[in-house]
Amino acid sequence: MIASRSPSLRVKIPLRVSLLVIIVGCVITASLLYRAFGVFREDLLVSSANLGRILARSLVTPMLHDDVWKAYEVINTPFGIDTKQGALQADLVLVISRNGRVYVSTQPSDYPMLSEIGAGQPELNDLRRRIEQAPLTDQQLLEGLGFNELMVLTPIISDGVLLGTLVMGYSRDIFSQRFLGFAWQAALTTLLIVIIVLAPAVYLARRFTDPLVKLSNCMSMIGSRELDEIECALDPSPRNDELDQLQRQFRLMLAELRDKQQLEQQMVVTERLAAIGRFTAGIAHEINNPLGGLLTATNTLLRHGQLNPMAEKTVRLIERGLKQIRDTVGTLLVEAKHKSHPMSRQDIDDIQALLQPEAQRRRVALNWDNRVEACLALPSTLVRQVLINLVLNAIAAAPEEGWVDCRSEIEHETLLIEVSNSGEQISDEVIAHLFEPFMSHQDGGRGLGLWVTYQIVTGLNGTIEVDSGPVDTRFTIILPLPLMAAA
Repeated sequence: MIASRSPSLRVKIPLRVSLLVIIVGCVITASLLYRAFGVFREDLLVSSANLGRILARSLVTPMLHDDVWKAYEVINTPFGIDTKQGALQADLVLVISRNGRVYVSTQPSDYPMLSEIGAGQPELNDLRRRIEQAPLTDQQLLEGLGFNELMVLTPIISDGVLLGTLVMGYSRDIFSQRFLGFAWQAALTTLLIVIIVLAPAVYLARRFTDPLVKLSNCMSMIGSRELDEIECALDPSPRNDELDQLQRQFRLMLAELRDKQQLEQQMVVTERLAAIGRFTAGIAHEINNPLGGLLTATNTLLRHGQLNPMAEKTVRLIERGLKQIRDTVGTLLVEAKHKSHPMSRQDIDDIQALLQPEAQRRRVALNWDNRVEACLALPSTLVRQVLINLVLNAIAAAPEEGWVDCRSEIEHETLLIEVSNSGEQISDEVIAHLFEPFMSHQDGGRGLGLWVTYQIVTGLNGTIEVDSGPVDTRFTIILPLPLMAAA
């Protein structure tokens, strides 16, 4: 079953950013609408309370003089004002006398004068019970009464005497148009903001994902193309952020892979040349044996033979040709092994002087214990190279204020060298591949120092061991001394 390919980051990130912007816009719109609903309700309560107080004061005189018509004009005054659409206006205004009857109303056909509250108007039964149970001394707000979901009750008082109650009924739909108009404007505003914010958000998302996509394409080339053919047009970034660090690490990895490939190719060439050298050396040995006999014969002939001038000239010509062949064959017998003087105490001490500045630069204490007194029949150049590699690795592995110990002594006809440091413990998995080429457990290492060290030690018939624990890491080298070692 072939798994479907996931969309590219160039698509996913802009889509997710767009979705996030839309969600944020919707949340903001919803919060604004909720706040607007509360503001509208507060406006309704404040305006109805103020209007109730004004009407209550205006109704005192008509009720004292029992002027019903004047009271009717008073309560209808707000309805005669030309208001804008969506204004907070009462649906019904009632004046209830002290004895619980309808004194006057804005809807006389539905609520006739002098009719008893609740008689024929079941929606006002609860209102009558409320008024009977607790006579009003101040304004009250009642909700959920009959068809009027909101009622404002204002007492009509003259000289401390309750004349009646002014009832203004409002429906919650009174500000629905106003609320819907605001909601429509808020939605359009939010949509405009989303459109304005969405374009830069998508642009920034694409600008962020494009380097990642380019980096992914470059990484996909590794393994499918030759390393020298990989050309990555990665955008340089002055930001020095995680993305820039990732690009730098990729370039470094690509350079390391190219170096590794080049070294592998060089090793192949070296092995081939070594095989050719061994082959030609064998041929040279076979040629050199009869060549020596021919030169001896020509030399004997020239010394003891009685040759005429022509024969002597010919023999000397043959001798010169044989010597030229001998010199040519001799070049094939030259060994590549480096010739050096025997190992001495001064050679080991020189390494301490050579590496002490590096230890001081890294703030690592370098402790040197050289117990070798006599000269040793070991190639000093190779042993010095081994010791330099191990001490440099130990200094690099030790932390600041750490230490590196180096001890060398002759023990049981062998040269014993121990190099230890206070660095982190090396795991068994890493130790198992520590002496393989290009296997490094240190940042920036190429993994060739220990491999070269291992080759030199084994070439001298020696052994090298590693022991790493929580306290220190110790490299131990044992090199056998030839029979003519001690001086």
